[in-house]
Amino acid sequence: MTSVRIPACFMRGGSSKGVFFSLEDLTPDRSFWDPLFLSVIGSPDPYGRQLNGMGGGVSSVSKVAVISPSERDDADLDFTFGQVAVGNPLVDYSSNCGNLSSAVGPFALERGLIRLADGQRSVRVYNTNTDKILISHFAVEDGLAVETGAFAIPGVAGTGAPIRLEFLDPAGAGTGCLLPTGNLTDQIRTDDGRSFDATLMDVGNPSVFIDAAAVGRTANETIAELEADRALMDLLDELRRKAAVMMGLAKDEASAPAAVPKIAIVGAPQAARDLAGNMIDPEMADLAVRMLSMENVHRVLPLTGAMCTGVACRLAGTVPAALTKIPDGDVRLANPSGILPVGADVTANDGPTVRSVTVIRTARLLMNGEVPVPV
Repeated sequence: MTSVRIPACFMRGGSSKGVFFSLEDLTPDRSFWDPLFLSVIGSPDPYGRQLNGMGGGVSSVSKVAVISPSERDDADLDFTFGQVAVGNPLVDYSSNCGNLSSAVGPFALERGLIRLADGQRSVRVYNTNTDKILISHFAVEDGLAVETGAFAIPGVAGTGAPIRLEFLDPAGAGTGCLLPTGNLTDQIRTDDGRSFDATLMDVGNPSVFIDAAAVGRTANETIAELEADRALMDLLDELRRKAAVMMGLAKDEASAPAAVPKIAIVGAPQAARDLAGNMIDPEMADLAVRMLSMENVHRVLPLTGAMCTGVACRLAGTVPAALTKIPDGDVRLANPSGILPVGADVTANDGPTVRSVTVIRTARLLMNGEVPVPV
């Protein structure tokens, strides 16, 4: 069997990793994209490890990105994100990846898609998945993005140079509006007749928030504790699918997208150890969050899910806001890997409006080369 070699970069962006391609190196026939991406990442894998590809067996490292110079007046780059399922032959394009967004500018410089003078620079990125603009602010030296620095983020060992991501007008990325049902809180009724208060909100990506106490939890549990509770995981998936229909993302529960909406349980922060063994001080957090991504508990938080959580905390009447004091500065979200700050510029006058959401990430080029793909 022959193979073709396609230029690609393997990059970490925030607490995610993915294989980055330049659009000019791919066939314009997008029907060939999914087989290519599945082969490169190593899916589907019934063993759940993706050993035959560059994935890592969990959703946060099973991703691809396609970058190109933009023809839009309000953007410098176009960014298409693909979430590759681990166990199924599926590439989901229904959402953005906030974490990988931090690597878009550095990749474009590495591949010569744009050129920037040294110093602090800003790159405007158009995400094709959500029809939204984000601005990436980072340092440039010798024509490339600076990687080394002293900034640490939850879930990533070591430190790096800060990349400030400013997501402009991020509401309605998947549904067209901040509150797809028009309500700050809805009720979702399960097939067995139980009813749960839920906030269904769309910022960055559509997300669903449930009070952890309503499902017998605190939102401070370990990933293993939650994933071992199959009844809980099945319940959350049922609620997520029902919410997808309520939000207009699916005609029925069976056709709900795999990647969205995200669903999270939220609660008051408690003393707990993160995945690195460090103790989380509940006084340093505003809300505890455990969010599911592709049917698994995320090891940190999906960045778009964190964005949505931060906005929800600033709007009285939502499930997250009822569980925390609305802070003056960043909303500090306790998660399995530590505490993630989110800056949300929200106004509630004459209906809630989200001007922007800001987060800081780091990124690193891990490999620049070619991926051989069987023909």
